[in-house]
Amino acid sequence: MKRLAIGGALLALISGCATNADLEDTRQQINQVNQQASARLSQIETKLSNDKLLDMVSQLDDLRAQVAKLSGEVEVLNYNLQSTQKRQNDLYADLDGRMNKLEGSSSPAAASSAPAAVVPPVAGNGAQTVPDYDRALNLLRQRDFANAITALGQYIKQNPNDPQAADALFWQGVAHTALKQYDAAIAIHRQFVEQYPNHPKAPDAMRNVASCQIELAQNDEAKVTLKRLIKLYPKSAAATKAKAMLKKL
Repeated sequence: MKRLAIGGALLALISGCATNADLEDTRQQINQVNQQASARLSQIETKLSNDKLLDMVSQLDDLRAQVAKLSGEVEVLNYNLQSTQKRQNDLYADLDGRMNKLEGSSSPAAASSAPAAVVPPVAGNGAQTVPDYDRALNLLRQRDFANAITALGQYIKQNPNDPQAADALFWQGVAHTALKQYDAAIAIHRQFVEQYPNHPKAPDAMRNVASCQIELAQNDEAKVTLKRLIKLYPKSAAATKAKAMLKKL
């Protein structure tokens, strides 16, 4: 009996030790699993972070490409604008040269037989040259005034909100003046001044009105127009010429 009791005690002791060892082994396995899970989670978080970074880099590259494209388009628009301004400047210089020659004559009426055009062209920011407008200017430059009037009118009708529509209206008045259609020229230049009082060519439009009035022997009306021009735009080149015209009336 004593031997059986000792054997049972040893068996119970051995069984207890085996249970504790299993628990310890299980704890180690759990710790390993936790460590592996933490490492895997860290890898996933790193991958996600890298993916987001790569996505941001990709988006940044796309934005840079868009900026480069827009910059190229702006350069093209600036080139077109500069080309248009140069062509208009050449036209202004030609017409103003003729005007100055005529103003050197003794007759005040002769001084008004050519349109005034002395200020630089103004087109809107980033405005693009429209082929119809170029064609109209070319007709004007070729002294095909009748067709220029039609082309300018079509351009204004099709592009009423375009910054160059104001210039087109002014040149319509110039073309009518060149054809000695003075009533039509007066009406258009008055419309121009009313619609665009702050436009750089507004003083010249008023001066052209006075010139047409002189051609129609409306000297009193011309004096009123010239005095109003001097009052509204005292610092303009057109005002200086208006003073000289007043002295001849």
